[in-house]
Amino acid sequence: MTAKSAAAAARATVYGYPRQGQGRELKKAVEGYWKGRVDADALRATAAELRRANWRQLAETGVHEVPTGDFSYYDHVLDTSVMVGAIPARHRAAAERDPLEGYFAMARGTQDVAPLEMTKWFDTNYHYLVPELGPDTVFTADSGKQVGEFREALALGLTARPVLVGPVTYLLLAKPAPGVAADFDPLTLLDRLLPVYAEVLADLRAAGAEWAQLDEPALVQDRTPAELNAAERAYRELGALTDRPKLLVASYFDRLGDALPVLAKAPVEGLALDFTGSAAAHLDALAAVGGLPGKRLLAGVVDGRNIWVNDLTKSLATLGTLLGLADRVDVAASCSLLHVPLDAAAERDIEPQILRWLAFARQKTREIVTLAKGLAQGTDAISAQLAANRADLASRAGSPITRDPAVRARTAAVTDADARRSQPYGERTTAQRARLGLPLLPTTTIGSFPQTAELRTARADLRANRIDTAGYEERIRAEIGEVISFQEKTGLDVLVHGEPERNDMVQYFAEQLNGYLATQHGWVQSYGTRYVRPPILAGDISRPEPMTVRWTTYAQTLTSRPVKGMLTGPVTMLAWSFVRDDQPLGDTARQVALALRDEVNDLEAAGTSVIQVDEPALRETLPLRVADREAYLAWATEAFRLTTAGVRPDTQIHTHMCYAEFGDIVQAIDDLDADVISLEAARSHMQVARELAGHGYPREAGPGVYDIHSPRVPGADEAAALLRKGLEAIPPERLWVNPDCGLKTRGWPETRASLEHLVAAARTVREELAGS
Repeated sequence: MTAKSAAAAARATVYGYPRQGQGRELKKAVEGYWKGRVDADALRATAAELRRANWRQLAETGVHEVPTGDFSYYDHVLDTSVMVGAIPARHRAAAERDPLEGYFAMARGTQDVAPLEMTKWFDTNYHYLVPELGPDTVFTADSGKQVGEFREALALGLTARPVLVGPVTYLLLAKPAPGVAADFDPLTLLDRLLPVYAEVLADLRAAGAEWAQLDEPALVQDRTPAELNAAERAYRELGALTDRPKLLVASYFDRLGDALPVLAKAPVEGLALDFTGSAAAHLDALAAVGGLPGKRLLAGVVDGRNIWVNDLTKSLATLGTLLGLADRVDVAASCSLLHVPLDAAAERDIEPQILRWLAFARQKTREIVTLAKGLAQGTDAISAQLAANRADLASRAGSPITRDPAVRARTAAVTDADARRSQPYGERTTAQRARLGLPLLPTTTIGSFPQTAELRTARADLRANRIDTAGYEERIRAEIGEVISFQEKTGLDVLVHGEPERNDMVQYFAEQLNGYLATQHGWVQSYGTRYVRPPILAGDISRPEPMTVRWTTYAQTLTSRPVKGMLTGPVTMLAWSFVRDDQPLGDTARQVALALRDEVNDLEAAGTSVIQVDEPALRETLPLRVADREAYLAWATEAFRLTTAGVRPDTQIHTHMCYAEFGDIVQAIDDLDADVISLEAARSHMQVARELAGHGYPREAGPGVYDIHSPRVPGADEAAALLRKGLEAIPPERLWVNPDCGLKTRGWPETRASLEHLVAAARTVREELAGS
């Protein structure tokens, strides 16, 4: 096919789409099912209608080929485990009794069985359920979901492409099952898994699928020769199948590197590549391997992870270059649109001119369709869209919102000394212990307490003017009083005020900082039914006034025990926002750090002795390629220290991280120079404690003993057992006792019981240490 005919054949498509619905209908239906208010049939009906609405919207916009199989009740990696029959033994009875019950048991656990481990999906804030595999794993094909959803799309008269997690990525994301040797490599199961994929692909072909997409994002990470050989073998074998759809192998989030020639030579009919950010290097890399003769190229030129309008002229230039490198070039977003909100048009509180700078999922599909039309028919066919796009880009670049001279002057004046504590940890800890007077194995929580329906109603009433500010604040004071009283009665040592006034750990601060925009309907899935509204980092950042001091100091008046000040750190403020793309991330991080530094210093001046600056996203934002990590970690750790280094030696600085793999950033955790770090550890059975010990981490740490992402209540014996395991790696004088994460999403009954058990476990182990 010539470049001219490749252009004429250009089509628009996407890899995936937001699942929740405009009003988060899926969240409400799933949670209603868990609570017994919605039966299984009603849940399935809601899900089917959401899928149909998504496909119709895509088709009406002009998308030529809709994705199927990307929809999920909870998580698409969990769906893949079901598809290949990788159901842990502890969940099989529930799955055999009722597949939906078994599915949610794997996701959330029950009182009797623990769920699958949860961690971050590459460098995003989406969480997936980690497959558990071992040498005895037997895979069996279950293509019902994939075939059923594909047929639903066909019934609407649509051209559809099933989307599956690829076999290599699935195995590379997996972990050894409980009881399996830690050095077991799930990739050794590839030959056992491929026939299952072959069966699913055959079923999809029999249902009428012309194409099937196999997502292999794990191949954009640094991979060993053995892993690359496994990918080569997998697609050689799948490509050799005769009873299958055409195969489109998709990668995203970064550049493929050494995996590109492997996939370019594979006997598959197409590749889908990211061409945004650092993955723009694919343009030269494709030329270097001789292009993709005889193959379809799906070009991800619209950023699927951020919300700024596309530079259509620049993207068309990229697409024009690609025409000479593949037989057919189609246009897509860089990844699934799962990672952006649904529709910017729903935002009524953002100034119309600024709104034109933004593109959520629906706007991105229009950009994709416009680019495909321009590629196929020439720029004259989209001249009006190009002119409007240029005007929007110019409006943003010239806006005073984006630049504040005072912020830039302050940032430029920062010195290395500003990011260093006045004394080393060994001297600080002596001063802190004298000031705080805490027992061995001190107990605390991570920060938030349950956000009850009454609290959410109070916030809604305030926004709707059904109550005044005084009435709302009285409700917050009462909630703080209840939280402090409960913690004192339970016996916790370092208390928190519970954060009843906060809607979200990033949004709450973003709404009080200059330079951020907040959305009303910009929901994005974080995990399961947990959705967040990432704020938009639109301009230079500053703090006009204190944000947390008032409620923290009020809580401290209610108790003689220390109450932690609670802040979200600069890296997490970036990671869980949609960041600006017009300056380096490190520059933005420094601006946010200086704003938060003012808050830390004001908390200390108000008498707060313990201040926690959470950085759960430090690992999440780690670049996927090792070569890019040193520069990132340098500015990320500096931003944390810049936030916290201005306090006195006897003020104790905590930080918190959760739901990620920490082994490869232990040195960065050390470089933060926090006095205490709390980390998720319950589901991974104290793995992070062993990683800290292996590094020789010299400070205090609290590996969690209570998994807050499951509704089950751990017994005191269970928490004590985890605590003893933690003591194998961390000496008692440096070990804290805490949950894995904040308690915002939990109910009060389970919270009360779990924290009572946590305190009892700490008491038991203290007594054991005293008697030994």
